[in-house]
Amino acid sequence: MKASEPTPVKYFIGALYSDKAILERAFEHCRTQLGDLGFKSEPFLFDCTHYYDDEMGSPIHRVFVEVTPLKSPGELAKLKTRCNAIEDGLALGGKRKVNLDIGYLDLHKVILASAKYNGQKIYIGEGMYADPTLVYESGSFHAVDNTFPDFKDGRYDEVFVVLRNIYKSQLKSEI
Repeated sequence: MKASEPTPVKYFIGALYSDKAILERAFEHCRTQLGDLGFKSEPFLFDCTHYYDDEMGSPIHRVFVEVTPLKSPGELAKLKTRCNAIEDGLALGGKRKVNLDIGYLDLHKVILASAKYNGQKIYIGEGMYADPTLVYESGSFHAVDNTFPDFKDGRYDEVFVVLRNIYKSQLKSEI
């Protein structure tokens, strides 16, 4: 069978932050580096771990923002590298004040990018891994094994339904 190009996917950023002004500066950099940003969720309190408190301060919130142009899933490693550079550029005293978790969804799944290896993650180049996080089955999202607790508890499911619906509309308009 001949290889073919994948269907474009919907990228998003799940940003962790403790300072709104730095978050907005990060999003300005994202617009330059990744493309226009669209839908933005309400902030969620990030209370499932204190892992980032020493680095970022507290309280920490997570907000999701859509990257509007559809892109190839093959760009995930490159886009994660760009997000990491934005984080580093906005760090204060060597400490990140924003964490830009980029990922994508298609009609069937949510994938996050990661620079850290774990058993379920798939190496995609540039020192990055694709982390299968959620699957869409029977009309809703379900966490896969080893998913982060905040994704596993379902608090973001409505956001991903909105992003999936935006994605479906974009796919239809591009056909």
